[in-house]
Amino acid sequence: MSFLLKFFSSRKPDIRGLLKDGAIVVDVRSTGEYSSGHATESRNIPLPSLQSKIASLKKQRNVIITCCASGMRSGRAAKMLRKAGVEAHNGGAWQTIQRLQKPVDEPTR
Repeated sequence: MSFLLKFFSSRKPDIRGLLKDGAIVVDVRSTGEYSSGHATESRNIPLPSLQSKIASLKKQRNVIITCCASGMRSGRAAKMLRKAGVEAHNGGAWQTIQRLQKPVDEPTR
């Protein structure tokens, strides 16, 4: 049954909870895009370089949350990581991650 739920469930992961539990944020935009703004404590690994970094990400044994400008590249990155055996979730746009990193009682702007 869980096999079917995995593929047909529309449940989204609790990104805020994963961040609170120590998930690593990987921003897969280009270095130039990343330098123009990024989520706090995110790591920049451009999508074309991700395959060569999977082994080092696996060693850290943390959940990975991917982000980019819109969620398209980060979706591909999360899929690539999951295929390699890493627990990874698409966090969408980096601004969304940045907002979710703030404590719930802190106002967002």
